[in-house]
Amino acid sequence: MAPSGVARKISNVNRRSFQTNMAEKELGGCHENSGLTDKNKILEANEALKSEQDEVSQSRNSQYQQDLKSVLLTSVLNLEKLDVDLYRGTHHWVPRTQRLFGGQIVGQALVAAAKSVSDSLYAHSLHCYFVRAGDPKVPVLYQVDRTRDGRSFTVRSVKAIQHGQPILICQASFQTLQPSPLQHQFPMPVVPPPEDLLTVEELIHHYLSKPDLAEEAKKGLKKLLANEVPIEIKPVNPAHFYRLGPEQPRRLFWGRARGHIGEGNMKLHCCVAAYVSDFALLGTVLLPYPEYRAKFAASLDHSMWFHSTFRSDEWMLYECESPWAGQYVGHISRTNAEHSKAYVFNIRI
Repeated sequence: MAPSGVARKISNVNRRSFQTNMAEKELGGCHENSGLTDKNKILEANEALKSEQDEVSQSRNSQYQQDLKSVLLTSVLNLEKLDVDLYRGTHHWVPRTQRLFGGQIVGQALVAAAKSVSDSLYAHSLHCYFVRAGDPKVPVLYQVDRTRDGRSFTVRSVKAIQHGQPILICQASFQTLQPSPLQHQFPMPVVPPPEDLLTVEELIHHYLSKPDLAEEAKKGLKKLLANEVPIEIKPVNPAHFYRLGPEQPRRLFWGRARGHIGEGNMKLHCCVAAYVSDFALLGTVLLPYPEYRAKFAASLDHSMWFHSTFRSDEWMLYECESPWAGQYVGHISRTNAEHSKAYVFNIRI
């Protein structure tokens, strides 16, 4: 529902529109010698109407952006400060495994680390170990250790704690942004732009509309739809994404955080990217084995390097590869890039 102020403006516009239409009807019956004056009155009324409509449109857009503000900012990454370098985080989305989402713990740990450095420093890299499964029934405490403050690089160690024991150990490095004469990167994959692709939810609705779809498959797809994940994904190759046949352990998709985040600062966008970074990775390992159903899968360690500025609420290409799997462990690398063909960060798990 629109706010009362906007509602009043809409009402005023509708009333003014009615008055303008009535004026046009009355003026249509006037004598020709007053035609010029009458036309001026109509133009003035239309200009006033347009001005009020523009004002209402701006109010609606402002409220729309506020309503769509990413839950990652308002809830997940909004840590409560308990003491110096001690924070508490709450949960938003819990996977079907009923364990805490690894990306949430990584993202919140980076938020806690970033709060202890100056505004001129930005995340350069992070290295994490998941040492215990997270309990979704209780909050997570984040304890920051100010390991080193240097002139160009600063290091922070963060311990995520539940029930008195660490569930994640993270080291994060921050640096000052400075131009470099040495710059290169691998060429980007050639893929369709996100505007030409369907989201995961749109694909699921498409599959559910097929009359020959098995009942078991329908149940699985409906469970996926029920998940309120704060991440939006558009697979480049949907059949590949859903393991409909044996494939090489490589897949590409466009991804972004749901909701509006805006320009903000790079610390914030790095924290959101850290949250998103652990999503849809583990499935890459299983692409060569479409018949295999893993009973349990979890991230063991997680590394991330930030290369350049970006916006986490804009589409970025995710290129995932699994160069090796064995002994019930899979290695996955992911390269992320902006729409502008610039690599922005890399991930290894």
